[in-house]
Amino acid sequence: METKEQLLAELESINKWEQEQKHLWIWDKIARLPFKLLDKVTPKIIQDKIALLLDEIGSFIQTGGQYLVQEKTVLKRVQEAHPKLTIESVEDVGRVNLQTMDAIAEELKKSRANMATVQGASTGIGGLFTLAVDIPLLLGLSLKTLQEIAIAYGYDPKQKAERIFIIKCLQFTSSDVVGKKAILTDLSGFYEGRGQSREMMSQLQGWREVVYTYRDQFGWKKMMQLIPVAGVIFGAFTNRSAVLDVAEAGSMLYKKRRIMERLQETNKQAEGSYD
Repeated sequence: METKEQLLAELESINKWEQEQKHLWIWDKIARLPFKLLDKVTPKIIQDKIALLLDEIGSFIQTGGQYLVQEKTVLKRVQEAHPKLTIESVEDVGRVNLQTMDAIAEELKKSRANMATVQGASTGIGGLFTLAVDIPLLLGLSLKTLQEIAIAYGYDPKQKAERIFIIKCLQFTSSDVVGKKAILTDLSGFYEGRGQSREMMSQLQGWREVVYTYRDQFGWKKMMQLIPVAGVIFGAFTNRSAVLDVAEAGSMLYKKRRIMERLQETNKQAEGSYD
């Protein structure tokens, strides 16, 4: 297992990443605008379909719904990386070193990004009508990616608290500077081992805002899917970059939780040795 010095060094790199995330490029601000225009030209039947599909994601917080993943594949990867350990549950993964967790999370990120690339290219062929399907499909893939990353760091997405954390990771990816700062404050309860706060639970009552903010993030990139041929290229690029961003945020935020927990354990052991 890592030493206290190694954990602190890892924590410092994550804190640096968090600071970098708080700077929103002007290009990102511009990219959010065209979706409002797209809403005006989108037939009502397509808007209704999007709303219906997105509404299903609400059940994820309560039960996991159709988006809850099987942990067997991730557990198998961990077991292969540590043949001397017995990895039978997500809780067992929590005993694995950070290097292995990071490696598995990176594998998952690349695998899901490739899947998103194919998905974006295929839905980019059909223009407006396949775009209506692409958005909820990408949301579903993002949720599944975050759940797999949660398992890679030893956290069980079958628990409601973890699904709340996952939604906050998703929200973090698509939020502006003010939103990112607020989310990092919200997550402090998890890092300190207190679980989700009452304020966080209250904010999640408006989870639909998270979904629509995520949708709006695509902006002009998704509008390019309305153009033949270009739609395939931009669809593949947009979906790939979206999943990579989500996976990176999930990896960093879950890794920080694991580091904070291990630092707390280290401090308790040190205190015990003085008694």
